[in-house]
Amino acid sequence: MQTAQSQNLSRLTAPPAQADSLAAFRSQVSASFVPLRISTERPEPFAARMSSADADSVVFTEVVARPHLVERTPETIASGGSGYYKVSLLLSGSSILVQDGKELIMRPGDLSIYDTSRPYSLLFGEEFRNLIMMFPKDRLELPIPFTEQLTAVSLGQQHNGLAQILTAFLSQFPAQLTALDTRVRTKLAHTSLDLLGTMLSSILDADPVQRDPHQVLLQKIYSYVDQNLSSPTLSPGSIAAAHYISTRHLHALFRQADTTVSTWIRERRLDRCRTDLLDPVLADRAISSIAARWGFTDAAHFSRVFKAAYGVSPSEIRRT
Repeated sequence: MQTAQSQNLSRLTAPPAQADSLAAFRSQVSASFVPLRISTERPEPFAARMSSADADSVVFTEVVARPHLVERTPETIASGGSGYYKVSLLLSGSSILVQDGKELIMRPGDLSIYDTSRPYSLLFGEEFRNLIMMFPKDRLELPIPFTEQLTAVSLGQQHNGLAQILTAFLSQFPAQLTALDTRVRTKLAHTSLDLLGTMLSSILDADPVQRDPHQVLLQKIYSYVDQNLSSPTLSPGSIAAAHYISTRHLHALFRQADTTVSTWIRERRLDRCRTDLLDPVLADRAISSIAARWGFTDAAHFSRVFKAAYGVSPSEIRRT
């Protein structure tokens, strides 16, 4: 769900920012992403340019810069910015991404994902152009332990077909977003997340033999929950029965994913409501009707839990 921290990412589309020194670039990067350590051993003057556009806490940033090293260290992690994924699409140049003991050499067109909650490094050995899509980790409809298997891995090698589709889609950002209004940008941000989630799901399903059977079962349960969110009878008991397991086993699976059954159902329902409230096609539909569509039969309760999750009421987010 969107947190107060992720809401801080929401800002107006920013004009390109030029940096003619490493110090200026450090300041721009930390403001645009998360606290990072940036250094270079090159003697030539440093120069960089950044442009960004954001929609619904998904930030697209294009960076053009001379060679340098980016490090997410324990010290910078302690300064804040945990809880995000960054998807990198290298458009020109080359780089080396290191995270979780894995090293990936990236060439133009390569797509990768990394996690701001853990240390990583990015070495750019030549002038480059890179597009980064950054978003809160819980915006993906996948258990975090599953996605963490794919950090510092070439997503194109894992699933070339879907990676090409996502690459072609993302390569238009952020330049094309600047001319669009907030609602259209939001739609495109959701599409980007959907495409990424579809690709990651396909990659994780590609080799089930090597996966923990508990993870396989949990992913099936997540899919079942999504397909039955509108049902008023959706409950731990009905979910367990549909998968021929005990409710105790079901709760244990969700504990392994650092959540609970009821929390997951509530968050998924709130996310669907939020999407509908932002959809201009549904602007004339009553808020209570949207809430009931996704399993919230008590309008007052829905309003309370929605504001607790997003910091604004359903009517306020609709006006936005």
